[in-house]
Amino acid sequence: MRRLALAVLSALLISCAMGPDYTRPGVSTPESFRMAEKEGESIANLPWWKLLRDAELQKLVRIALNENKDLKQAVASVEEFQARLFIARTDFAPQASATGNAPSFGRLTIVNIPGFPTPSSYYVQGNLSWELDFWGRVRRENEAARADLFAREENRRAVVLQLVSSVAQAYFDLRQLDMQLDIARRTLQSWEESVKIAQARLRQGLIPKLDLDQFEAERANAAARTAELERQMVQKENELSVLLGRNPVQIPRGRLLTEQVMPPEVPAGLPSELLQRRPDILQVEQQLAAATARIGVAKAERFPKITLTGLLGVASPQLSSLGSGDFGVAGLGLTGPLFNAQILGFQQQAAEAQARQAVAQYEQTILVAFREVEDALVAVRKTRDQTLAQEEQVTALRSALHLAELRYKGGISNYLDVLTSKRSLFDAELSLTATRRLHLVSIVQLYKALGGGWTSGTSMQ
Repeated sequence: MRRLALAVLSALLISCAMGPDYTRPGVSTPESFRMAEKEGESIANLPWWKLLRDAELQKLVRIALNENKDLKQAVASVEEFQARLFIARTDFAPQASATGNAPSFGRLTIVNIPGFPTPSSYYVQGNLSWELDFWGRVRRENEAARADLFAREENRRAVVLQLVSSVAQAYFDLRQLDMQLDIARRTLQSWEESVKIAQARLRQGLIPKLDLDQFEAERANAAARTAELERQMVQKENELSVLLGRNPVQIPRGRLLTEQVMPPEVPAGLPSELLQRRPDILQVEQQLAAATARIGVAKAERFPKITLTGLLGVASPQLSSLGSGDFGVAGLGLTGPLFNAQILGFQQQAAEAQARQAVAQYEQTILVAFREVEDALVAVRKTRDQTLAQEEQVTALRSALHLAELRYKGGISNYLDVLTSKRSLFDAELSLTATRRLHLVSIVQLYKALGGGWTSGTSMQ
């Protein structure tokens, strides 16, 4: 028996797992990002609370990290695959079970084989079954289960990163709507004053009815824009409430859009770091590792399974003499494919095709990641330039409106100058607010595209 155990152990040690071992596919990465302005430590090394400095926004993010339902689902998925990995690991160990029998009805007969049970005898027996993993099927299944778990963990990290960026973007959207609503209300009030002046001038016979109609039309337009912004603001609060895992509520505000503090420089770091940082890339890589391991599982299924079995127990036709008759047996079991061998071959081909799909998905995910970084980099740079240009435009239009109103009140110019100036200023102020918001969102998108917050010693929590 000792020689048999030693032989089995030696065979297991020298046996190799079938199928290919996983190696990361070779992908080409650029030496630097095309739209990067400067080199330096990546902005992604900042934890999110050092990027988002608004105290109210930080509170909202922490609430979302604790209450968001998508994140809870991702965490539960990790726990599920942890259990699945533990189940897969038990295949390495012998499987043991116990059965017993105590007949209550019918006539007891003599045991057919001395010491062994029959359905009409009392017996207690233990069963042992241990698959000898000569072909590495169990090892490959464990590799696949472990990679599945790692993929779910990376998915959880991706959900966290997406959640932080979504809360930040929704909050900046809300602050943009707040500023635009304030602009719309001020513009509406200005049109109200213009209408009053036009009504007085009409009564004096200084202007025609057409001028008053034009001013009233612009006042109605400003009132409509105000109502539209009020609707968008409430709907954005509802959207943000869902991210927080709560029913729609009013969202507290912190700093104004113009008071948000962001890093003056946003270096992206090295492109090669992206492969080690972004959770979606790491997730699809683990999915590829699992698919590679399942090729070995499918290949090993085409070979016989060798099982060490054992049976031990006591049996007797009478309960009083149950302990007097013991029995036991041990041996090797061999199970191999016969008529389904062709099906198992197709299963291996299917597993290989799934691995090729995983390779293509991995490569595509990397391409998308680089595109998102480049898009965010150019957005950060150009929205900053755009903001400066629009600020100059707003300043010039405010001066033009002031002069147009003075000339109109003095009777030097007609109402068209005031209409044009006020309308242009209103649109320019709304556009400037949208660009300021876009600049902040672009920095958040760059942080997300770089897989921000995942350096050693930092946590998204």
